[in-house]
Amino acid sequence: MSTVSTVNGGISFWYADRGTPLAREPLPGDATADICIVGGGYTGLWTAYYLKKAVPFLNITVLEAKFCGYGASGRNGGWLYNGIAGRDRYAKLHGHEAAVRLQQAMNETVDEVVRVAAEENIDADIHRGGVLEVAYTPAQLARLKDFHSVEIAFGETDRVLRGARETCERVNVTGAVGSTWTPHGARLHPVKLVQGLAATVEALGVTIHESTPVTEIRPKHAHTPYGTVRAPYILRCTEGFTANLKGQRRTWLPMNSSMIATEPLPESVWHTIGWDGRETLGDMAHAYMYAQRTADDRIALGGRGVPYRFGSGTDNDGRTQPATIEALRDILVRFFPATAGARIDHAWSGVLGVPRDWCATVTLDRSTGLGWAGGYVGSGVATTNLAARTLRDLIQQDSGQSGPTELTALPWVGHKVRRWEPEPFRWLGVHGMYAAYRAADRRELTSPRAGTDPVAKAADRLAGRH
Repeated sequence: MSTVSTVNGGISFWYADRGTPLAREPLPGDATADICIVGGGYTGLWTAYYLKKAVPFLNITVLEAKFCGYGASGRNGGWLYNGIAGRDRYAKLHGHEAAVRLQQAMNETVDEVVRVAAEENIDADIHRGGVLEVAYTPAQLARLKDFHSVEIAFGETDRVLRGARETCERVNVTGAVGSTWTPHGARLHPVKLVQGLAATVEALGVTIHESTPVTEIRPKHAHTPYGTVRAPYILRCTEGFTANLKGQRRTWLPMNSSMIATEPLPESVWHTIGWDGRETLGDMAHAYMYAQRTADDRIALGGRGVPYRFGSGTDNDGRTQPATIEALRDILVRFFPATAGARIDHAWSGVLGVPRDWCATVTLDRSTGLGWAGGYVGSGVATTNLAARTLRDLIQQDSGQSGPTELTALPWVGHKVRRWEPEPFRWLGVHGMYAAYRAADRRELTSPRAGTDPVAKAADRLAGRH
């Protein structure tokens, strides 16, 4: 399979498919608002949507450095699913029942995104096929069974465990020995969702200024090169690009993730693969993959690639190293040998936000009016929606328009975490962790042992993931 003709970068395949938009007008000068939202991705746009729906007279301004969806919201794998980063830690900190409520809220969030997309006529190629996660080594199968049991314990009684034959009847992953499936998931086209959402909030009366990078956030002030927006509430919704803000370089680590998309595959290939249910597809490897069957019958598949740039650097147009493209191609062909002759049409990369304890959070500091949400660790397509509704409720509570709600009582609200280590320890730690994970995956591929490789366990403890 040659990658010579592969489009590399250009933000993402989703934009190549949809077309890069013309940016809206930048901030024309100093301005005031009731609420200023920094970041025009899913978190910022969903927050604007729910606030404006709740209180139509609010003056809401969204400031975006490039254009809406330029970051992770326009580059992700299109997994709308019920995973949330940090649930197990929240169970330890706040009790099992609190974490069960958080998981239930995430299950309902998948339904909420589908509902709003239909109500607002946002055609985002949503297909509710659920989420299928497969195992193809003895160690992965042991982890998958443990994972399945844990999810059941957190209230997912509709989750299904499948053996090798049942798995391959759904999606014919070579060597699969088992899988777990949840109905709380859907495939979608990320850019169609973010562009539809931006158009929807603009039609509601929200002001969006693009090409307007925010350089610093202070209480009641969002500073840009074109002027300052003053507002009682300033909400930071910048996820993987948070490190670009003054004073935030060590707040969330910008983790790099990469993807490839094949050409549209012929019916003969799909006859071999199956995948008629169009489930989102993942595995139980330590350096895991994620994939979807797109609406036009491609396979879009992602993984970590080069996980981190020194100094919390972020990319511009998503250009991806050739070695990463080849590594993702190898995963594709290992899963589906029938794709060996398929062309890779596009490769791209982007960054996601990772807190030091790998826990997503949502917070409103009532003393300063500063709020933020993020640290989704790659599970943001749905979690952004729950975060936005929670920010809405926190602001309404703070402004005296309502009292506490079920959302404001969830255990991720107000969670505090220490900052990442300074360089070069940050770079060394992240690259060492993923080197350990990949080495563990290689050993598990050839090992008959059902236990997780001890090096991967040590990497988990070092990273603070468990």
